[in-house]
Amino acid sequence: MNPSAPPVVAPPAPSVARTRAARGAPVVLLACLILLAVVIAGIAIGARDIAPASVVRILFDPFGTGYDHDVLWTERIPRTLLGLTVGAALGASGLVMQALTVNPLSDPGILGVQQGAALCVVLGILLLDVNDASGFFWLALVGSAVTSAAVYLIGTRTRAGSSTLGLVLAGVAVAALLASIVTLLVVRDEVVYSSLRFWSVGQLAGRAQVLDEIVPFALAGLLLALPLGRTLNMLALGDDTARGLGVRVERAQLAGAAVAVLLCAAATAAVGPVAFVGLVAAHVARMLVGSDHRWSLPLSMVCGAVLLIGADTVGRVVLDHGEVQVSVMTGIVGTPFFVWLARRRDLVRM
Repeated sequence: MNPSAPPVVAPPAPSVARTRAARGAPVVLLACLILLAVVIAGIAIGARDIAPASVVRILFDPFGTGYDHDVLWTERIPRTLLGLTVGAALGASGLVMQALTVNPLSDPGILGVQQGAALCVVLGILLLDVNDASGFFWLALVGSAVTSAAVYLIGTRTRAGSSTLGLVLAGVAVAALLASIVTLLVVRDEVVYSSLRFWSVGQLAGRAQVLDEIVPFALAGLLLALPLGRTLNMLALGDDTARGLGVRVERAQLAGAAVAVLLCAAATAAVGPVAFVGLVAAHVARMLVGSDHRWSLPLSMVCGAVLLIGADTVGRVVLDHGEVQVSVMTGIVGTPFFVWLARRRDLVRM
């Protein structure tokens, strides 16, 4: 046996696979109920205490007046809706990337895709004087696409011993390089630093104003991602088998990659780079409903939204004064999860 070869992952027993598939609908429904509870908590919890009864009353009275009303409708509700959109986009993007690369460690942050988007946004501010969210989106889209292609080409031509390890190493290296370039550009220009000092750290605070500009792109990506479940299932069987089932493999892979990049670009343009959401959401979804992408894809969207909104809500109250950025909170959750996942030899079957 070649010691450098990737571990062989045994498929789950047929009875286990059937059980997970059968419980797909109830699990997704339960996850949606949990998401609803997290959304309500995200709206109700913050630096200013608002009684639950007042929250309910204000939600059913969008045209009311008062300070509590303004806090909810101008800050917390848009912020929570933005977290819902971005979390779902990152969750879907992570799962599609893992399925297409057959790599359980793929994530827009780990593979450097978000840093590529960030670099293009910085260059757009510096050279093109772009300062609106829609402009950020197009720049992030270009950066995400170019970085994805570069990491894939580098990672699949490595001698690291497996495509999984090669892609991760390539992604980490590219992400570190791009992050260094972003830091160099930002600290040398006060105008760029002023524009990016909040966006570049990855946070929902103060980003509610971009909701109208980013949501159409994110929703388009999510709607395009939902029908991919069946195609991803067939691609998981191997290129030859998929062709035998009538799938145009190259076209399907390109379409899936385009959707993943679109989702990543929209999320990054909205709140800046936030790592590990796609990684954690995709694996939690597979652990709950198995490898059938018709169920794991929508569940990954819900799990991503739950994780991002929950992390943002906890970040508001974990300190006595001020709050912790959502990217820091997801890093606290995602880093040990990534280490645990990388050390496993029985990774969830793709």
